[in-house]
Amino acid sequence: MSEETKAAPEAEQQPSFSLQRVYLKDVSLEMPHAPQIFLEQEAPQVEISLNVGAQRLAEIVYESSVRATVTTKIGDKVVYLIEATQAGIFEVANFPEDQVDPLLGIVCPSMLFPYLRANIADLINRASLPPLHLAEVNFQALYEQNLQAAQEETKQ
Repeated sequence: MSEETKAAPEAEQQPSFSLQRVYLKDVSLEMPHAPQIFLEQEAPQVEISLNVGAQRLAEIVYESSVRATVTTKIGDKVVYLIEATQAGIFEVANFPEDQVDPLLGIVCPSMLFPYLRANIADLINRASLPPLHLAEVNFQALYEQNLQAAQEETKQ
């Protein structure tokens, strides 16, 4: 057997991770109290929530997504509500099963978040609203929080 023939099976077993496509899966903007809300002088309160999701599409192909909900209010009136989901298709091959979930829950969202942040900033700008830039997110800490919450839910 030649050296090339021996090397080929080993190369096939090497872990492989790549981003195939990034896309804006869903986006919505609501301004239920416009235009009257623009006359308010009070500073708005901003609430931001993030969710991470993943699903297997094929044997080694996964979709990972990051969903942000941005709610901005003055008093009890909503100035605007944005919901956006940024997604990506990733190829994940030859990783131990216990490493796939952290890849999908930490690495993939970290790669997608800059796109989500840019899309939300662009949407806010196009709606003639005051700029809002989402801060960096520690997806490892978010992953660990979600894992701990799931474990505690299982105990109950």
